[in-house]
Amino acid sequence: MHERLVDRSPVVQADQLIAQMVPPAMFDEVSFASYIPDPNEPSQAAAVHKAEEFAAKVTKIRSGGRRGLFGKKAQASGAGLYLDGGFGVGKTHLLASIFHSVPSPKAFGTFVELTHVVGALGFNNAVEQLSGHSVLCIDEFELDDPGDTMLVSRLLTELSARGVSIVATSNTLPGQLGEGRFAAQDFLREIKKLGSIFETIRVDGPDYRHRDLPPAPEPISDAELADRAEGIPGATLDDFDALCAHLSTLHPSRYNKLIADVPAVFLRGVHPAQDQSVALRLVVLADRLYDASIPVTVSGAKLDEIFTPEMLAGGYRKKYLRATSRLLALSRFEVAA
Repeated sequence: MHERLVDRSPVVQADQLIAQMVPPAMFDEVSFASYIPDPNEPSQAAAVHKAEEFAAKVTKIRSGGRRGLFGKKAQASGAGLYLDGGFGVGKTHLLASIFHSVPSPKAFGTFVELTHVVGALGFNNAVEQLSGHSVLCIDEFELDDPGDTMLVSRLLTELSARGVSIVATSNTLPGQLGEGRFAAQDFLREIKKLGSIFETIRVDGPDYRHRDLPPAPEPISDAELADRAEGIPGATLDDFDALCAHLSTLHPSRYNKLIADVPAVFLRGVHPAQDQSVALRLVVLADRLYDASIPVTVSGAKLDEIFTPEMLAGGYRKKYLRATSRLLALSRFEVAA
């Protein structure tokens, strides 16, 4: 009998949510020195330099402050850096390098993880728990709805005023966050407030995950899928539709634990997601699988066919393209039997 993700119902305690906000294991050993800039993309070397400067500024803010009235130390506002660029140019590498270079306590998470943490803890509790941090690192910064806009704007403004530095990566410039997804002009003031927190640095280059790599691998048969899963202790084998249904029963903050200690994921009967909510849950799962470097093998449709052309033409285009890029990278991982 194969193990299945649908049989898992993990629980994450609220007090563990911020403690587990650290870079994915694949970024445990990265540093500014290990980032190799593309000589054809000068913005990459410039971004490394800016990231190093930012880390030094964070450390200085954390250790100091400024003298205010009557010689008392006044709270220095946090610094802000925004790394903008396409998929796979090493922005997360630089973000994790900043995280490793600054004093504790500090926090690292995707934008989606951050909103889930705030939702689970409550806004005021989240501010209090994060306000003593030297830096909050936010990967894949995005605004998908008006509620997120207001929430993140308030959170980052309050944390910055309390001396927490903010660094974010995204493939959307701050002034364009939310475009195509909701009536961004109605929230322009909030979006501009977010943009004013950051100094924006561009990181150009091709997606390294697809550099000189073949297209999506052909799906295998159901029988071969089961055989491969059987040969890997602890691997999971799920029907695609059943897994999609199971994901709808779990808060996305629990997806990390859902795949904990799984060496490989096998999915039977993959097909294009017809529902936007299903597709967005698959994006979160793809992010967690990628963070954990868990290989993915499928039968049915190719992994680059999960998101329909209509979805790729809509407001969540960049989110779906990122997930596809990551799933394709995972599909090429070699799995040791």
